[in-house]
Amino acid sequence: MTIINLAVPSPALKTPPNVIRLRDFANAPQVNSVTGSKKIPTAIVYCEANFGAIDGKTANGLVRQSEKYQILSVIDSQKAGLDSGFVLDKKPNSIPILRNLADALAHAGAVPFIFGIAPASGMLSAQERALVLEAIGLGMNIVNGLHEFLNDDPEFAAASAANNVELIDVRKPRDKKDLRQFSDRIAGVTCPRIAVLGTDCAIGKRTTATILTAALNERGLNAVLVGTGQTGLMQGARYGVALDAVPSQFCSGEMEAAVVEAFEGENPDIIIIEGQGALSHPAYSTSSFILRGSRPHAVILQHAPHRAHRCDFEKMAMPTPASEINLIQIFGDTKVIGLTINHENMTDDDVDKAITLYEAELGVPVTDALTKSSKHLVQMVLSAFPELEQKLIASTQ
Repeated sequence: MTIINLAVPSPALKTPPNVIRLRDFANAPQVNSVTGSKKIPTAIVYCEANFGAIDGKTANGLVRQSEKYQILSVIDSQKAGLDSGFVLDKKPNSIPILRNLADALAHAGAVPFIFGIAPASGMLSAQERALVLEAIGLGMNIVNGLHEFLNDDPEFAAASAANNVELIDVRKPRDKKDLRQFSDRIAGVTCPRIAVLGTDCAIGKRTTATILTAALNERGLNAVLVGTGQTGLMQGARYGVALDAVPSQFCSGEMEAAVVEAFEGENPDIIIIEGQGALSHPAYSTSSFILRGSRPHAVILQHAPHRAHRCDFEKMAMPTPASEINLIQIFGDTKVIGLTINHENMTDDDVDKAITLYEAELGVPVTDALTKSSKHLVQMVLSAFPELEQKLIASTQ
């Protein structure tokens, strides 16, 4: 079984009033009036036949880390009986994988039901539709990251009303009258901005972005992550937008607005922007809007050396990192400052050889965000932005 690493912790950030906020959803964390600590709602994640695989990236990410929900179990009959942490990272986490909804209910009760599969179609199958309706009938709130919005479906809406449950469509954009067009306010964002892009979809961009953000914060910088997809928002990212669900006329503007809001709300030393898809991929144009809207000063590129072809496109060969870097730098008027490796189908020795090869070929630092120390990612950034290193030095004097 191939283990694909697709999601990692997202740092805690503040939320401005006009940003998509997961805490506004049903079952938001409640603050204990005595201790002041947050009680995180529990949930189960449905990921039938996909946990640990590419289309299970939402479930994978939530199991690894979530500020929004405490995951109690995963539904996947093909891996039932296994520990979800062991399946993902060979590190047990005591979150079991169960056969079906009945087993999950017996284990946890009627907690929120998160649809954790991210198929290319973005739609429910007939079988999945029936299961979600069953969960609604059992009184479970539904957290949905698909392009199919449950609140707009009469059958789901009626079932929700009849059972007094909430349908949370994470990807649904704000009303068209409230969508923002590009305004060039991004020019007023004076801190460095780094976008983490990739050579394919589902390749680990969010993983690298969140590891990097956490590592920079641990080093002493104020780093803020801006999410651009449904999984990051489900995990609790405080700034961002599910960009692939926004009408194209407003994508650059919504991207720009999210970055501006992060800058104004946090006064950060650096902003990290999660990538989507790949600039060279004909099926996904989101990367172009990320580059246009956020206008990053630099880019870190994620690549899977042993991936034979693009996800869901068996006749479409993967691009080389060099070709993707050239495209990004020309299109985005920016500079790629490093490469990160997705180690799917690779041994540790394969990763080490790839790092050596690409550093020699590309002339930029290369690392694996998951198997190597995060200090390599931090140094990648500090080398590109020496003013940040000077700030760290000054803070210790």
